[in-house]
Amino acid sequence: MTQDASSAPGAAPKFDVLTDDGFDLYQDLMHDVPVVPFGLHFGEETFESNGMPLEELFRRLESGGPHPSTSQPNPEAFAVHYRQATRPLLVITLSSALSGSYNSAMQAKAMVPEADVTVHDAGTLSAAQSFQLHAALTARARGESIETALTWMKQVHEETELFFTLDTLTYLRRGGRIGRVAAALGGVLNVRPVVTVDKSTAAYETVGRARSWSKAREVIAQQSTKRFGAGTPLRVGLVQGFDAEDVNAVLGHLQAEHPIVWHGVAKVGSALAIHTGPKAVAYAVAPHDWPWDRT
Repeated sequence: MTQDASSAPGAAPKFDVLTDDGFDLYQDLMHDVPVVPFGLHFGEETFESNGMPLEELFRRLESGGPHPSTSQPNPEAFAVHYRQATRPLLVITLSSALSGSYNSAMQAKAMVPEADVTVHDAGTLSAAQSFQLHAALTARARGESIETALTWMKQVHEETELFFTLDTLTYLRRGGRIGRVAAALGGVLNVRPVVTVDKSTAAYETVGRARSWSKAREVIAQQSTKRFGAGTPLRVGLVQGFDAEDVNAVLGHLQAEHPIVWHGVAKVGSALAIHTGPKAVAYAVAPHDWPWDRT
């Protein structure tokens, strides 16, 4: 099929992309984009979420000091980028059901009415947001329009699932984010939940549980087979906590049931690690190739 030169790879971009710090960084995906950070608060100390090494964050979490909290970017943090934009700007935020980042981006749009800004609620976070960011930047690199980028992001969202599990509920409880996860567990002690982001609510939903950490790594992998069927080729973006062995174990379970057409590993972002703790693993998964690679 002949490709029009206006949409060929390397064509002049028609828009730029901005995102918040809700995604995870994969070397093999297109993620070279300005990032609006969240705030990390340790008692009287405040840091930007993309400015603290993960190892330092884990050390502080386990030190017994003040438990950190996170805060959404303020509208001005987005507005700065809007004022500097020289092309139409596509802004991608994590789920508005999990953060106020989307609302801040929209408030900034009202503050800078002269800027041509489109704000997209990813309806998810972490590796699944990374997949959507990759879709947007692929469209940009090919000289496609924002409308095409939105179409690809929505298609990626519809076919991508995000799952995570954690060894303790301590950090979710301290951060006040335990909500529906705890309700689903019914007060059972020493249970490792397997959690997804529900498509209808864009909020956390418990889909499995395990008594041991080893079993949790198996149960989280089983969710892909339940969703897509055994033998379906998969794209997998794994997210590593403190221990790389956890993502290797999950990948091994996935490979036992599915051909893996692509996989990458990213370290968990600081804004999410505060709520999961050091011992956690997550992955985004979707069937087959990327939408734009299909004919």
